Amino acid sequence: MPIVVNLDVMLARRKMRSRELAEHVGITEQNLSLLKSGKVRGVRFDTLERICEALQCQPGDLLEWQPSSIPSEP
Repeated sequence: MPIVVNLDVMLARRKMRSRELAEHVGITEQNLSLLKSGKVRGVRFDTLERICEALQCQPGDLLEWQPSSIPSEP
């Protein structure tokens, strides 16, 4: 998947546990875990805003685009 979620990195930098972030954001730890693993199809902007607020970061600190290793056909 070309979009990589760096939520674990930001949690470590802020010395915050997933449980704390989930409580602050108002989502379940299960949903946060799915987001961290990149197994979600999307994230609501208001959820992303609350995560950024809690971690004092920008959306680009959490999400990264990496080019696909498989070339697309014309």
